[in-house]
Amino acid sequence: MSNRLKSYEDMNLQDLDVMKEISSIGTSHAATALSKLLQKEIRISIPEVNILGYEETVDKIGQIEELVAATLVRMSNEVNGLMLFIFKMDLANAVLGKLIGRHYESFEDMDEMDYSALEEIGNIIICSYVNAFTQLVGVQIDLSVPSSTVNMLGGILTVPIAEYGYETDKLMYINAEFIMEGEKLSDGLLMLPDIESLNSILEKLGVS
Repeated sequence: MSNRLKSYEDMNLQDLDVMKEISSIGTSHAATALSKLLQKEIRISIPEVNILGYEETVDKIGQIEELVAATLVRMSNEVNGLMLFIFKMDLANAVLGKLIGRHYESFEDMDEMDYSALEEIGNIIICSYVNAFTQLVGVQIDLSVPSSTVNMLGGILTVPIAEYGYETDKLMYINAEFIMEGEKLSDGLLMLPDIESLNSILEKLGVS
């Protein structure tokens, strides 16, 4: 098919609009799951879906040397790729404050229990998003056990680049804000299907 994408950069406005529609429902499911977990109403802003280079993605999320926590899940079956959820300090404190009544100045002050809680929350957000995605697109996606890390933002974002750099040096960044008790909390969700999977998704949605 001559119009199959060769890289993320080949996505046109219609492709991005479709991904934005699905992401809107996926992030809404994630907010609902988080609301149930924290027993607090959490709303979510309408997400933006951007195809960005490494440096642009860093700039969108924060500072290259800023410490963040991240949960990484691998996708397999009909869609292969990575899901990466990034916690900045404000979101981490908001959820840990509700769950275990703790507040921190830095990720360096946290212990194993805190990291474990963040990993589980990141996993819940990713699973909720992906479950909504699979139902809408009509694909089967298997998810790996989550792994997590605390590192500089620049270091964390090199992981998908290293993995998919042979296909694209761009990242698909889904930017939505969680809103809890009137406070906007910043986060970063990256959905990174490989190119074959992205073509398959767009074909199923009738926009390829």
